[in-house]
Amino acid sequence: MLQKEIIIAPSLLAANFLEIGKEVEMVNHSEAGWLHLDVMDGRFVPNISFGLPVIRDIKKVSSKPLDVHLMILEPEKYAKDFRDAGADHLIIHYEVCPHLHSNLQQIRSLGMKTGVAINPHTPVSFLQDVIQDIDQVCLMSVNPGFGAQTFIPHSLVKIRELRQMIDEKKLHTLIEIDGGVNLENAADIIAAGADVLVAGNTVFSADDPHDMIKKLRAANV
Repeated sequence: MLQKEIIIAPSLLAANFLEIGKEVEMVNHSEAGWLHLDVMDGRFVPNISFGLPVIRDIKKVSSKPLDVHLMILEPEKYAKDFRDAGADHLIIHYEVCPHLHSNLQQIRSLGMKTGVAINPHTPVSFLQDVIQDIDQVCLMSVNPGFGAQTFIPHSLVKIRELRQMIDEKKLHTLIEIDGGVNLENAADIIAAGADVLVAGNTVFSADDPHDMIKKLRAANV
């Protein structure tokens, strides 16, 4: 049986920001499929990262799709701005969207892929009625806000539940796992049903980031 194609999305939050151009070029020349960008507002999560000007500059040098993860309140106010800055995928959090279906319609109308992230405490079943409108579900396998955290084991149960939901509806929604991904757990995550692995510290702190990306991508072989 053919192995499915695994997408690695290095998270730039873990990069050396004094060498940001070089870090993006490293990803450009690697086997990574996407570049993951975490935007934090200090309100929804207890941290502040970077915003539109940084993404706009990254877009100028990145050859990979920009997978932009908004950990912010009221994402609908900024969706067009992030599209204009270069976002190819826009991930918003279930927990901040009382009108999630409307949010997804907005993102799709702007020409971006639709993404929904759910925190560790949020049941997968809450996406049952909108899953057909989501291009990718980002399951947070750590509490959002900071990198270099430990993978929450129960996330594997949630991946399997989500995989079953997607397969039963015969959809092509991708399952993206964000938090604590490394070589020790990547195979189990993929086996549970994940399609996309977000990896920050694991990639950017490696002695050979190119090789690390290659190994993560091959973890299901």
